[in-house]
Amino acid sequence: MRRRLLILLAMVATTFALVAPLQAMASEVQARNPIVFVHGWNGGAWNWDLMIGRLRADGYSSGELFAWSYNTSQSNAVTAQQLGQFVNAVLAATGASQVDLVSHSMGGLNTRYWVKFLGGDARVDDWVNLGGPNHGTGAASLCFWETSCFEMRAGSGFLNQLNSGDETPGAVQYTTIWSPCDEIINPDTSTVLSGATNVQVGCVGHLSLLADWGAYTVVRAAVP
Repeated sequence: MRRRLLILLAMVATTFALVAPLQAMASEVQARNPIVFVHGWNGGAWNWDLMIGRLRADGYSSGELFAWSYNTSQSNAVTAQQLGQFVNAVLAATGASQVDLVSHSMGGLNTRYWVKFLGGDARVDDWVNLGGPNHGTGAASLCFWETSCFEMRAGSGFLNQLNSGDETPGAVQYTTIWSPCDEIINPDTSTVLSGATNVQVGCVGHLSLLADWGAYTVVRAAVP
């Protein structure tokens, strides 16, 4: 009888030792927000392949990471409406109440528009932008045929509306990442937002921000 009792106690202890870590892991995953990735002008969901691979190596599952593609020639206001629909689908699929948004370049404009004007502030926990033309860029003067390009010019009606009042509204945690060697965002500091955590990385090109390890560590810290 005593031997059977000892065996039973050992089985209970072993089961607890296995279940407890699994419960802790499940709780950690459940506590994380799904991440929605939004590319920039002339980009695509593929822009995020490397960063998503790094996040998966850090313990994220594919069911927590969602890269979105859209028509980059249309107005960022239209894109923002479509983004809201995509986020709603992600929330419905995951059962989460909020997402984290990670954007590159022009993706920072349409995500900000959604957060500021279309109710996205209630559905976003952390917002991160790499190399965004938040206050315009001289590079946008080189294109003459797309609405989105006109909107990226300093002093455009779109940017004046977006930046009026509070640049970082709501309870959202805002983070920007910018480089003094960004050849597309001119001036480089256009990315910086009042009220955000603005992080300068090393001498990194515009597209290289997507692959830069320093930029990734900032993203990883912003969306724990």
